[in-house]
Amino acid sequence: MTQLLERLKQARVIDLAQTWFVGMPHWPTHPPFALAMTKEHGDYVLPGGVSAAAELITLGTHVGTHIDGLGHFSCNGLLYQGKSPREVGIDLVPPIVRRGVLLDVAGERELAEDESIDVPELQAAQRCAIEPGDVVLVRTGWGRRWSNARAFVNEQRQPGITLAAAQWLSGQGVFAVGADNVALERIPSPRMEVHVHLLVESGIHIIECLNLEGLAQAGVYEFAFVAAPLKIVGGDWGSGAGVWAAGVRGVATVGGAWPTGERRCDVVMLMLKEARPRSCGRWMRLGMRCAPERGRPE
Repeated sequence: MTQLLERLKQARVIDLAQTWFVGMPHWPTHPPFALAMTKEHGDYVLPGGVSAAAELITLGTHVGTHIDGLGHFSCNGLLYQGKSPREVGIDLVPPIVRRGVLLDVAGERELAEDESIDVPELQAAQRCAIEPGDVVLVRTGWGRRWSNARAFVNEQRQPGITLAAAQWLSGQGVFAVGADNVALERIPSPRMEVHVHLLVESGIHIIECLNLEGLAQAGVYEFAFVAAPLKIVGGDWGSGAGVWAAGVRGVATVGGAWPTGERRCDVVMLMLKEARPRSCGRWMRLGMRCAPERGRPE
C-alpha cells in the first residue's frame, strides 16, 4: 500500500470530465441541466453568525460526461443477453479500474461534421496495442466546442465511429469505448447501429462527452483508467433513464507502473463534476424571478 501511495503521489492528474453549467450542451430529447438556489446565506443563522447555502440541480442522466449502462438501448424489445432492466442497472456496475488507451484520430485538427472514423483511422491513431478489458477513448477534437452548446450539438451532426469500427473494437474484447462527442458514433444515425452493437449485442459500455484535450496535449496514449459510475437505482422498466446512465468526472495521473512492470502509469478517474452558474438570471430560487440589477431573487 505504501508503494502504491508513493507512486500515486508522483503521478500527474488530468481531468477528463466536462464542466456542468446552465446552458451546457445536451441531446435535444434529454432534460437539460438546471440549477436553483434553495437556501441562501442568512436564511438560517446559527450562533456566532454562521450560515450555509444550498442548491438544487436537475438534469437528464445522459447529460454531461457520462457512461451508458447496458439498459440504455434495446433491440426488438431485448436488452443485452435478454436480461431484465434490473439485471443491467448502472448501480450494479462496480468501480472501473482498467487499462486505458487514447486513439487521437483528430491530432492537430477538428474532424468535419460529416467525417466517419473507420477501422483504418483507428489503426492509424494507435500508439500502443489494444488489449482485452481495455477502455478505449477516441478523440475527434469536438470536445473543444463544449463551452458553446449550439456549436457542440450542431443540430445533431457530428463525426464519430462507424459500425465497422465498433465491431473492430468489440472484436478485441474492450470493456468500454468513449469519445469527446455527444454520441460516439457519427450522427445522424437513424438506426444507432454503433449503440446497438456495443450495448445490446456486445455488452460494452459507452462513455460520451469526454474532455480528451488534456490527454492529447500531454501525449498520453496508455494509462490506468478509474471510473466510479453513480449508484442510481431507477426502479422498474417503465421508470426510465435513471437506471441507465451516470454522470462521471475524469482525472489522469502520470508516473508509476501499470499495474506491474516498468511502464509509465497514467491514471484516469471519473466522478461527478461540479456545477457552476453562468449568470445572475440563472441563480434563482424555485418559483422566484431573479432581479438582474441586484443579482438576487425578488
